[in-house]
Amino acid sequence: MPRLWIDGQELEVEQGVTVLEAARKIGIDIPTLCYLKDLNAPASCRVCLVQVEGRPTMDPACVLEAQENMHVLTHTPEVVAARKQMVELLLSDHPFECLTCERNLNCELQRLAKRFGIRDIRLEGSRNHFPVDDLSPSVVREPDKCIRCRRCISICEYQQAVGIYRMIERSFNAVAGPAFNGSLMETPCIYCGQCITVCPTGALREQDSTARVWEALQNPDLHVIVQTAPAIRSTIGEEFGYPIGTDVTGKMVAALKRLGFDRVFDDCFGADVTIMEEARELAERLERGGPFPQFTACCPSWVRFCESFYPDLIDNLSAVKSPQQIFGALAKTYYAREAGIDPARIFVVSIMPCVSKKYELLRPEMNASGFRDVDAELSTREFAQMLFQAGIDLRKMPDEAYDSPMGYASGAGVIFGSTGGVMEAALRTVYEMLTGEELEQVEFPEVRSEEYKDAEIQMGQYRLKAAVARGTGEARRLIEAVLKGEKEYHFVEVMACPAGCVGGGGQPIYIETNDWNEQVAHRSRRAGGLYEQDRRKEFRKSHTNPSVIKLYQDFLGHPGSDLARQLLHTSYVSRKLYAPEPLPRKEHKQKVQPL
Repeated sequence: MPRLWIDGQELEVEQGVTVLEAARKIGIDIPTLCYLKDLNAPASCRVCLVQVEGRPTMDPACVLEAQENMHVLTHTPEVVAARKQMVELLLSDHPFECLTCERNLNCELQRLAKRFGIRDIRLEGSRNHFPVDDLSPSVVREPDKCIRCRRCISICEYQQAVGIYRMIERSFNAVAGPAFNGSLMETPCIYCGQCITVCPTGALREQDSTARVWEALQNPDLHVIVQTAPAIRSTIGEEFGYPIGTDVTGKMVAALKRLGFDRVFDDCFGADVTIMEEARELAERLERGGPFPQFTACCPSWVRFCESFYPDLIDNLSAVKSPQQIFGALAKTYYAREAGIDPARIFVVSIMPCVSKKYELLRPEMNASGFRDVDAELSTREFAQMLFQAGIDLRKMPDEAYDSPMGYASGAGVIFGSTGGVMEAALRTVYEMLTGEELEQVEFPEVRSEEYKDAEIQMGQYRLKAAVARGTGEARRLIEAVLKGEKEYHFVEVMACPAGCVGGGGQPIYIETNDWNEQVAHRSRRAGGLYEQDRRKEFRKSHTNPSVIKLYQDFLGHPGSDLARQLLHTSYVSRKLYAPEPLPRKEHKQKVQPL
């Protein structure tokens, strides 16, 4: 327990604690920019400089370990001046586009400039200029705004286990990006958008779809409908000052109607239909003995990750489309028939917590009805921007209900937005499908988790081995264990983003802390509103949703019918760029052993 003094205050800390964290324990705020606790500490920005008595130079507090009898000064005139100069150096090579920047008023560099009272640029000279990379359907890179913090590198490599970012060039010409500073389109990027959520400036952002949606809303020849993903109802409120996880479903529906959408539907309905098809698929695999595990395929980033790095496991992916695409396919067929509208006139917009959905809706497989399932996607941030543009204050909206026939969802559909939610929703249905018995306790706390979790669940004669992976990094470790024969599962949920969809790459960006674990905890708290809404629902299992029952009775027939497979199922392709030596794979074609 080293004892040290920070600005005259004595304290003891555990061995290995940095001066930065030690100072925060006693309420001293040392500014940071590149630092993200437990994820990124390259000491590249030098904004956290402190003075240690007896040393001739200043040290970055984020990597300086506390030592016995160390005396640290954090806000002498010399220290403050040095920090200010570090920020000025960053600004000297930064474009002055704050008023038009995606991150205006929510930018960490901008906050530091205000904190240090920087009103003019004293350091002027040559500036770097790189072309904007906007070829990706989901993520836009503006390297001119890169401050070399390396956060995108850390999140992509260590959290997501994709590793497409590197530091390119050196010194003044350095910038973070793909190899040779090429396009994301030339990489196995999975478009999860996690790099966007940790970028402190506007160097990374999503493709803007608001103009296309505005154009559709103003076209009198189009019938524009919108679906809202489960997670949106507990996150859009943050943009309007609501506490984390507040359920604002009714106000959100009212706001969408004010924007001019002809019908406002609930994508949780699509989630319920997903469960009907996916549960049937799992039951069929259990009957025929595999292939196992069956991976969920609701997350397009996870699907692309599997196609890119583990194409041999494509047969293990559920063939059922994501709720977004299922809703779109039904909108262009079932809803068009019920409403008596030409499907060519129907323009489907989805509001998702994700930027990868922009990529998913462009996949060539997503048009089984003869029309593209979904026409445009808005992230939560883009949705908020449209409300701001229209002058619509969510706080002043009344509570209004979703429209019929695709506006009612069970509680199982609602919890899709949280890690473990898809697994739990599926278990509620597959249990009754396999056993023929009513499930008295519908909640499965054993699969609810903020991190990797596995469980064995008794279902009649079967003992189902299930796992939930939060993030593609955890998914990679799980897959490697399965391929080596160290683990066996029947059913696995994978969501590419930490905490699931509530932590998606299109959600509100939270910059109030630079502790990565706290950021993940913040995202997880958003799920509380989803589980609370589930508890309030009259129907909490997808197969008991009256609207879903009517859909199958009037249109699809039954789960797994020919029409259901045509509209609601899809296929996958190998996107592997490299071919390393494959790991030996253990055969999993055997029948599931009864209890």
